Amino acid sequence: MSPLTNLISTMSLLLGTTITITSNHWMMAWTGLELNTLAIIPLISKSHHPRAIEASTKYFLTQAAASALVLFSSVANAQHTGQWDITQLTYPPSQLLLTTAIAIKLGLTPFHFWFPEVLQGSSITTALLLSTLMKLPPTAILLLTSHSTNPTLLTAMSIMSIALGGWMGLNQTQTRKILAFSSISHLGWMTIIIIYNPKLTLLAFYTYILMTTSIFLTLNTTNTLKLPTLMTSWTKTPMLNTTLFLTLLSLAGLPPLTGFLPKWLIIQELTKQEMTPTATIISMLSLLGLFFYLRLAYCSTITLPPNPSNKMKQWSPKKPVNILIPTLTSLSISLLPLSPMILTTI
Repeated sequence: MSPLTNLISTMSLLLGTTITITSNHWMMAWTGLELNTLAIIPLISKSHHPRAIEASTKYFLTQAAASALVLFSSVANAQHTGQWDITQLTYPPSQLLLTTAIAIKLGLTPFHFWFPEVLQGSSITTALLLSTLMKLPPTAILLLTSHSTNPTLLTAMSIMSIALGGWMGLNQTQTRKILAFSSISHLGWMTIIIIYNPKLTLLAFYTYILMTTSIFLTLNTTNTLKLPTLMTSWTKTPMLNTTLFLTLLSLAGLPPLTGFLPKWLIIQELTKQEMTPTATIISMLSLLGLFFYLRLAYCSTITLPPNPSNKMKQWSPKKPVNILIPTLTSLSISLLPLSPMILTTI
């Protein structure tokens, strides 16, 4: 891909995200979503590999269907209420259609089918964009319309996403697919609390972006695409793999690391809302995700794989370590002591 095409795609991504987040009109929000979809497709298919072309086709079809549902629900709501304000979504069929469309765009269960395949067909940097930046506009729309969505539907999809994200990640050996199911599970944690405390959703989203960006950049530096490669990457960059170990444990939500903070606050808020059974269920389901996070951490640092003489060594050029990695890793590990200050702002 030429530098000009890369620049245009990146600027279009930022523009589409900004338009959707800052708009109050349904047509402007839809325009930003469409701009985002069209801008990310060249980045997915830039390797010209059949798997990348397949991933870009799947992404385009699912996002086009979701955008059509957004447009249809907004038009139906405008015909019924006479206004195009995003926060005035009062027509029940439009509420149901919009929740479905946002679930497709985010990759919530049962509309998750496209997300792991698209991430597997993309490069690591594009997978990072799909897991973080591309989730921001649908999350912003869901935040603006959270007061008018169906709590039972969102709770059911959230519990299914946490369960499926943990269960399907158990038997994966590709790191991008593991992180895709991790993203589905974390989106379940974000959406289950969005009706009761939207600020907690934003906190969980920001910490998820922080930890996921650190992990993706580390995997990109060590050129790690699957677990057997991860087992031997510690010989190239031992310090980087040690910090990857701690970041993975933080993403799993283990105290005293940063990832424990949003899960702790979400469980506390659900208990305040008299949803103790729901909080218990998602806490138990998070143990599924903990298993494959621990497996990743074990492969990255603790294990010493067998190394017979006929084993082909992986050739990998020496990549410079991104300056963002130590900063993001430090934040991903050590932000929990700031929880009293964060609690005062929520």
